[in-house]
Amino acid sequence: MMLNRLRSMASRLLPAQATGWAERVHAPLLNDDELSEIISHVQAMNLAHQQTKDVHYRQAGNYRSVYLGRGLDFEEVRPYQHGDEMRDMDWRTTARTGKPYLKVYREEHQPPLHIVVDRGASMRFGTRKQLKVTVAARIAALFAFAAMPANTCIGGTMWQPGGFSLPCRNGEEGATQLVQAALAACPPLLEDTHAEARTFSEVLRELDDLLPRGTRLVLISDFSQLHEQDLPVLMRLAAHHSLLALQVIDNAEVTLPNVGMMRFFDVATNKTRWLDTGSQQVRSIFGKQAEALHMRQHELFKRIGVNVHRCSTDGDIYNLFARVYGYE
Repeated sequence: MMLNRLRSMASRLLPAQATGWAERVHAPLLNDDELSEIISHVQAMNLAHQQTKDVHYRQAGNYRSVYLGRGLDFEEVRPYQHGDEMRDMDWRTTARTGKPYLKVYREEHQPPLHIVVDRGASMRFGTRKQLKVTVAARIAALFAFAAMPANTCIGGTMWQPGGFSLPCRNGEEGATQLVQAALAACPPLLEDTHAEARTFSEVLRELDDLLPRGTRLVLISDFSQLHEQDLPVLMRLAAHHSLLALQVIDNAEVTLPNVGMMRFFDVATNKTRWLDTGSQQVRSIFGKQAEALHMRQHELFKRIGVNVHRCSTDGDIYNLFARVYGYE
């Protein structure tokens, strides 16, 4: 029943497929067959996984919350207070002490899921099968659909020029709005639009103010804008939430291919540069600098106790999901 409902969602999420080149540039990142494939994999998965932070969001669920009240997990015995429920009385302790006591339980709530999808200039690049932003959309759809059966409250942030955040909504409604936003057309950015996007620091600070504690926070990005000064807010996010960092890369960003003299546009400086990729020295220097950059990025997350899970543009997002939740 759930599979049929998801498949009907797929047909609503995507318009008719584009055919011409110009139409494809402005078409959704995934077609209906690709979205149906993700849905089929979700159906086949064992989706039980653990929440590591106490939940502050007050929606009934299966995870330990910060709130005391009704639940399955026994917390403590305390003296009876005026207004307490008689059905919570601990009659054994009451009989032993001669004074009224009652049992207190830890409420079980459902943590919200907030997915940040980087759709900036550096993500609109790819040399193997698909763009990095398309991989990010696949991952976002996979995580949203996987959370839907538990009626999780799902929200998100689209990090791009003119970016926006999606309110937290339960189950199918939340998954639908997130997937629609993540799959929206993502054509190359004009040079004068690069500065319109918020910085990584601004997005992180906004999340720190916006999200209730205990949120499952998923960052999907190449982390090209991650800097040392972002460490304090990253540390706060990791302390308050279940933070998951998913890095999307293209193999050409690790090993420069030998395609002769090539012109590149540097989005950081808005300048054009020519590189002789046929030069072994150029490729070697590039490889060492790329490795050093990725090590610095991973080290920043490691310092706050968060592992970075990497997925390439020709990688398998289902293996990524399995690695994240230890299904391998």
